[in-house]
Amino acid sequence: MINKQSTGGQKEDILYTRVVKAGKRIYYIDVKKNSRGDMYLALTESKKVPTGDIETPNFNYEKHKIFVYPEDFDKFTESLADVMQFIYKEQGPTPPRPEEERDINIGEIEF
Repeated sequence: MINKQSTGGQKEDILYTRVVKAGKRIYYIDVKKNSRGDMYLALTESKKVPTGDIETPNFNYEKHKIFVYPEDFDKFTESLADVMQFIYKEQGPTPPRPEEERDINIGEIEF
């Protein structure tokens, strides 16, 4: 678990973060504060997407965000646990990825 201090730029509003590398995707789970000082959860999925032609490919990062506010935490976590339980029941647990692909240290990521 990482407690991220202010490093300048947009990262200043991140109070706490966890980074999960999952194959071609990286998930960021951030705790932020709004202008009133209330904390909330920001979930971001980042995926490397090739662009350009085959001979000179370029890569962009496609990002998707959702925000979960404290008043919704109970409903959100109950629903998330419910759908995860459904998947495990229907298809069984997925074998874990090798350790180096699951969790990564925020210090290992170049911005």
